[in-house]
Amino acid sequence: MQLRRKTIAIGVLALLLIAIYLFTGISSNWDYILPSRGMKVLAIIVTGGAIAFSTVIFQTITTNRILTPSILGLDSMYLLVQAGVIFWFGSGSIVMMDSQYNYLLSVGAMIIFSFLLFKWLFRRGENVYLLLLVGIILGTFFSSLSSFMQVLIDPNEFMMVRDRMFASFNNINTNLLWISILLMLIAFVSYLPLHKYIDVMALGKDQAVNLGVPYDKVVQRLLIIVAVLISVATALVGPVTFLGLLVVNLAHEFMKTYKHRYLFLVSIFFSIVALVGGQLIVERVFTFSTTISVLINFVGGIYFIYLLLRENKA
Repeated sequence: MQLRRKTIAIGVLALLLIAIYLFTGISSNWDYILPSRGMKVLAIIVTGGAIAFSTVIFQTITTNRILTPSILGLDSMYLLVQAGVIFWFGSGSIVMMDSQYNYLLSVGAMIIFSFLLFKWLFRRGENVYLLLLVGIILGTFFSSLSSFMQVLIDPNEFMMVRDRMFASFNNINTNLLWISILLMLIAFVSYLPLHKYIDVMALGKDQAVNLGVPYDKVVQRLLIIVAVLISVATALVGPVTFLGLLVVNLAHEFMKTYKHRYLFLVSIFFSIVALVGGQLIVERVFTFSTTISVLINFVGGIYFIYLLLRENKA
């Protein structure tokens, strides 16, 4: 009962912030402003939900609350695609001018990269920790290659790449939003048959295997779901590196439970609170002089350092 009350409390807080964002500060042009804000809120729910959901799964697989799916190198892959398109084809190419082509290319590249990486490693019988190590190495390589391309391109075109480095909800393409929702629903439906294993997997590989979980098969399917969700969220608005780390750890601290049905909901609610609150600050306090990802990464980075220091003391 107490867990339900806590979940409802965070849900109410998320709804309250959404209402404040939607309905405050509108003096005229309701027909334009309200739908525009509504699309931003929907994009926030989609992005925040995908990142929070995938981070909970990823931390359960790795049994580590400091790691996030960004360690797989998907954010670096996204930036490499953006820089590579401009480097080879220029800013006037159809991929840069048409957001739908750019979205499909980005999502496709990240998902294909993840699938090939998972298939190669698990076919060799390797474990998740080698996957993390390879992800760090490839992510660093992609980031270095992207930086090299950015140095060589025209300064005006570099500004286009820089804009893609930070998440933004200010210009959301409606068609891309519906495609993202569809892909998220497919990922969620794919997850449902695996939900019965997730609480047991939090105990670790040995315990999960002893309790009858087909561990390797489940992990492979869960990692593909994680890759799809992160790819969709990143391609839709851009990378938000520390959001998953921040909201999932807050959910663990607030709920004090191993039950994933509560952790999923509260992590998503915290994600909505962080993104809607951050968007309010960006628009009403900083008047669009910064981006929401800068705020989230600033707070998340401080919280990450706190977690490291706390683990070191323990």
